[in-house]
Amino acid sequence: MKKEEPSIVVAKQNNALQIFALDDAAAHLGLSIGLPLANARAICPQLKVFDADEAADAKALNDIACWCDRFTPLVALDPPHGLFLDITGCAHLFGGEAALMQMICGSLSRQGFAVSAAIAGTSVCARTMTRHVSGHIVPDGGEAEAVKSLPVFALGADEAITRGLRRAGLKTIGDVASRARHEITARFGDGFTSLLEQALGQGDAPISPLKPLPDFIVEKRFAEPVATEVVISATLSRLAAMLVAAMDRQGKGARRLQAQFFRTDGAVRAIAVDTGQPVTRPEVIDRLFRERLDALSDPLDPGFGFDLIRLSASRVEIVVQQQRDLDANVHDNDELAALIDRIAARIGCKRVVVHLPQDTHIPERAVMTAPAQHRLAAAQAADWPEREESEPPLRPLRLFARPEPIKVIAEVPDGPPAWFQWRRASHTVVRVEGPERVAMEWWRSREEMLTRDYFRVEDETGLRFWLYRDGLYDREIAQREGEIVQPNWFVHGLFA
Repeated sequence: MKKEEPSIVVAKQNNALQIFALDDAAAHLGLSIGLPLANARAICPQLKVFDADEAADAKALNDIACWCDRFTPLVALDPPHGLFLDITGCAHLFGGEAALMQMICGSLSRQGFAVSAAIAGTSVCARTMTRHVSGHIVPDGGEAEAVKSLPVFALGADEAITRGLRRAGLKTIGDVASRARHEITARFGDGFTSLLEQALGQGDAPISPLKPLPDFIVEKRFAEPVATEVVISATLSRLAAMLVAAMDRQGKGARRLQAQFFRTDGAVRAIAVDTGQPVTRPEVIDRLFRERLDALSDPLDPGFGFDLIRLSASRVEIVVQQQRDLDANVHDNDELAALIDRIAARIGCKRVVVHLPQDTHIPERAVMTAPAQHRLAAAQAADWPEREESEPPLRPLRLFARPEPIKVIAEVPDGPPAWFQWRRASHTVVRVEGPERVAMEWWRSREEMLTRDYFRVEDETGLRFWLYRDGLYDREIAQREGEIVQPNWFVHGLFA
């Protein structure tokens, strides 16, 4: 059997190429992380060298973290190469701590990853153990005894601190722990002292999970992977019933739901749906996910099958009981909210919007669009200005997102337009209403904004436009050596 050539990954650090990662063959030659590439080639000229891709490494680590979510929802990143898993209350589901660690390491090893793992009462102690001893389970209260013989570099402190400890004759963690804390703090700082205490089990810091912990979780594990749409749909229906039963015991309903599909090859697919009102019926959850799955541009690919399907409610609300038998308005609101939820599940919640009035006289800011699922009640209770009967509308039905410039001829400089050209078409004005003067809200913008004079005009063919002149003569429009400066005109909207 041909012996494999040693391989290393290099990255530029301190203006020099240094070893960023290496395989077992390179480690057996005495190479180590941080060694300059020139020194490594002198030791082993036949080295295979690869450039580091930190972005790809980060993505791979994030994917592994998503895969580890099947064991515990509390998974945190420990960059650049590590993960923290809080398995408190989860280990018994997998046959104990030893069986769980063997399952995780075995699965990752079969996927081609080199894994080192340890279990301890604190995250720092577990990380310290993985850097020197793999597969060790530290009993409660035994952290100090477990790490005392490990070299100081296993703590993961800065290289300058590690070098200073060695120069002081402190080669192991036990040597450092034997010194008084105030001495360590005075020499190496509070951060290192806190790190040391956590490694010894004398303190702990909470991890920051990659994903927030859902309020309710239900899941189904399969002895044999499933891949058929019928089984997947039936599983989601059963999980929806279990989730609703769990929420009902606390009088809550779901506003945001997420289904996660864990493939046997480690890939994880998550699909989320939002609702306008708290959902308390499993058939509604089932219908929303059916709509979402049918509308996926990237269909759900089971690959070799899913071995775990999870349904969680990441946002819940207390359900307010209402009289629904005699109140027709409540039924109408429920049907409208359900329709909005179904449409949003199919095309996206940001595409189903309502319009809300705003307290401003600036035309383009008078209306705000908001997701209908979250602002339906506000839209139904909105107070819009009423139009006077037998009077023409003051605002156009169609308002442009951005006013479009036009060429205008006016009889007097500050008078209404007599002719204008818009989109290469000429229009002769036969009727004019205005001006309506609108001053800009100077307290909301640092930029200088000109006053507008709006005119409602009608051309010879009966088309009606909403035009405005930007700026006031002799105030905001400056003169240039006696020459008349032509103002800028815009069309802002069209009337019916």
